[in-house]
Amino acid sequence: MSEGVATIRRATPADMSSVGRLGALLVRLHHEFDARRFIPATPRTEQGYASYLGSQLENPEIVVLVAVRDDAVLGYTYAGIEGFDYMSLRGPAGIVYDIVVDPEQRGQGVGTLLLEATLAALKERGAPRVVLSTAEQNAPAQRLFARAGFRRTMIEMTRELDDER
Repeated sequence: MSEGVATIRRATPADMSSVGRLGALLVRLHHEFDARRFIPATPRTEQGYASYLGSQLENPEIVVLVAVRDDAVLGYTYAGIEGFDYMSLRGPAGIVYDIVVDPEQRGQGVGTLLLEATLAALKERGAPRVVLSTAEQNAPAQRLFARAGFRRTMIEMTRELDDER
């Protein structure tokens, strides 16, 4: 694939098979990080991701963007606008649910382009802030988010209740 600049655009139904593949990759990566915390991918994960995100494309509170080059999807983001969340002690915010770049395309600025475009889309929709979560072991993603101005605000901790203490 060429090294040209990626283009960021709204996702379309035609992109969903690629988005599903990348979503399944995200599930597998997180499961590899911590198999007890994160669900495993199944043979239906790609299709399930594609179907679900495809159903969100027309929702005005949702942002699904893709990075493309030469008609190939290199990565995607999935984000939305949420109101007050008293469980999270958070006011209205944009939430980045997913950001993933094909492993062969990482290190070329694709993630940065996707994140910047997602932040702009959320701001355009009135988000006063943007919140996201990242796996503890995902240092490259954390560096991307820190470079974009994100700060650490919460730490998730997990304990399996069947563990002996």
